[in-house]
Amino acid sequence: MLLLSLAGCFELKEIDDIDFTTVKSGEYLGEDSNSLVSVKVSVEVEQPLVKSIKILEHDCGRGKKAESIIDSVISKQSLKVDAVSGATLSSNVILKAIENALKKGIHQ
Repeated sequence: MLLLSLAGCFELKEIDDIDFTTVKSGEYLGEDSNSLVSVKVSVEVEQPLVKSIKILEHDCGRGKKAESIIDSVISKQSLKVDAVSGATLSSNVILKAIENALKKGIHQ
């Protein structure tokens, strides 16, 4: 019950809807954190597709199962995916880290 109360105290970050076809081929690093969760990811793009996402670091408490969200991102080729049930905070931080990585490769 305490965990639910704590989760309610944290505002989820908005995830930008990135058009993956605008990201140049390459490997990009991204990270994000809040006071409970921190994540570092590596995203490999072979334009126009995100080919792989690796979680390099994930300090998450009980949110380890959120790592399965990367499968949804790759299969849908979108950041607009549902959070993993019971790991909403970690899911949000992972998505934001992926977004931050992808923004490094967007065509200007």
